[in-house]
Amino acid sequence: MRGGALPPALLFAAFGLALSFAPRRYFAPGIALLTLVAVPLSFFRLDAQWQDPIFLASWVSVVVAAASVHLPGERRLPLVVMLALNSGLWGGAVIAASGNKLDLLKALPLTLLCLPGRWLVTKRWQIGIKVLSSWLIAVALLAATLQLTTPTPGYLPDHID
Repeated sequence: MRGGALPPALLFAAFGLALSFAPRRYFAPGIALLTLVAVPLSFFRLDAQWQDPIFLASWVSVVVAAASVHLPGERRLPLVVMLALNSGLWGGAVIAASGNKLDLLKALPLTLLCLPGRWLVTKRWQIGIKVLSSWLIAVALLAATLQLTTPTPGYLPDHID
C-alpha cells in the first residue's frame, strides 16, 4: 500500500464519492482544482524521510473525504474546494514520494465516480455510496494502522536481505 497508483486512486475515489453529493455544476471546478494541485506537486523530488508522513496524511485524507458523504444535505462550494485542495495536495505528494508519474494518470479517472454517484443520489439510492465510502474508510484506517505499528516480519527488510 506504499506505491503505485493505489493510494492516490483510493483518495481520488473518496473525493469522487463525496462530490456525488454536490450539485453537478461543482463537478468540473472540483475535479479541475484537484488536478491543478496534484499534477505540479507530483513532479517534486522528495527525500525518503518524508514518505511516512505523506502516506499517513494521505490515509487521513481518504478518511476525511469518504466520511464527508455522511454529512446531511448537499455539499456547498467551500467544502468542495477544501476537499479538492486536500485531495490534490496529498494525491500529488504521494505520487512524488512513490516515484512513477504515470500513476497519477491511472488514479485521476476515479474522480469521475461522481457521475454515477450523483445518479444514485438523485434516485435516493445513496446507501451504495455510503457503503463504498465506509469500505474506503476501513482500508485507509488499516493502512494507516499498519504504518504506525511496529514493523511486522515481511513488511520491512531485515538483516537477512
